[in-house]
Amino acid sequence: MDSPYFHELQTALGAVQSAARISQSVLSLDDKGTIEKDDLSPVTIADFATQALLASTMHAAFPSDRFVGEESAADLRENPALLNRVWDLLQSARGSSLCKLPESPEHMCEMIDKCGFGEPGSAGRVWIFDPIDGTKTFVRREAYAINVALLEDGKQVLSVVGCPTISADAQGVIDNTTVDPTGQGSVVFAVRGYGTFVRPLFTSSDENEVAVRKIEPLATSTSITELRAVSCYHMLDSGVDSAHEAIHARLGITAQGCDFLAWVLRWVTLGLGLANVTVWVYRKRERTGKIWDHAGAMLLFEEIGGKITDIDGKDIDLTAGRKLVANHGFVAAPKNIHAQVLKTVHEVLHEQGKAHLLA
Repeated sequence: MDSPYFHELQTALGAVQSAARISQSVLSLDDKGTIEKDDLSPVTIADFATQALLASTMHAAFPSDRFVGEESAADLRENPALLNRVWDLLQSARGSSLCKLPESPEHMCEMIDKCGFGEPGSAGRVWIFDPIDGTKTFVRREAYAINVALLEDGKQVLSVVGCPTISADAQGVIDNTTVDPTGQGSVVFAVRGYGTFVRPLFTSSDENEVAVRKIEPLATSTSITELRAVSCYHMLDSGVDSAHEAIHARLGITAQGCDFLAWVLRWVTLGLGLANVTVWVYRKRERTGKIWDHAGAMLLFEEIGGKITDIDGKDIDLTAGRKLVANHGFVAAPKNIHAQVLKTVHEVLHEQGKAHLLA
């Protein structure tokens, strides 16, 4: 892809490939060094090592840029045994020309914290990392993603998502248990204005010979009868399952579609054209998304003709902070029928007595 972000894209592709190899080496382990964070979500040695690798690599290439990531190094500083496991894991990537590793355990913690305490803001260039999106499924040796995004002045300009368990040629309905039989996985990427692409993540071929496929744009005449959903079905207590089911039914979606716990993989599914609609209503108005679960990955769908707003119809504001406090929920659909999908969301919420979830 010949774009103004060629260097950024190539650097991010190499970093994600290196991070994916590290994460895959942990996937099969029974002991992943899993601990529980304050929000009760799990984090593993792969999360820490991947964020350190991504931050160190991108900071070395673009030292003036800012960084935001999901994890902080507080638990590593308090647990020397866990710190050593993460450091040892990183050494498996030592010598690779695709990444730049921290120079010491302390430097590793500094790189993690550079992201863990970072804020996106509304000006300048900011890299957003989700080192392992779907840690709950990763712990079960199921689907997960590695998300890297570049924002400029609060707008998505580049997305690179590594999907170690999803084939570059995936078709039909895919879910948390889908496994690429070739073991190559996929990396899905986009630059604003240039479209969305997919290629194998792991390959022994020369980089110049790797098959890259551009995703076909959505038809501008997509009808309601052609909607195919991706969601997270009955795995999260943060969403209103009854509303999601009623909305799907009202839209004529009768079959359960692609099913992923990880938000990044839901955006990937939309970006690959394997689904073309998703709706998410949080149970409480104060519940919000987190920037690393959405930034960049949303661009994959937008670049093939998708439109994304919150359930109030507002654009997603990526400048609000680490949490998307300016928005509530998500509605994504082809541009030409997004308004119709959004109207259905409002109708169902009013009928179910949940209008208080709207602005």
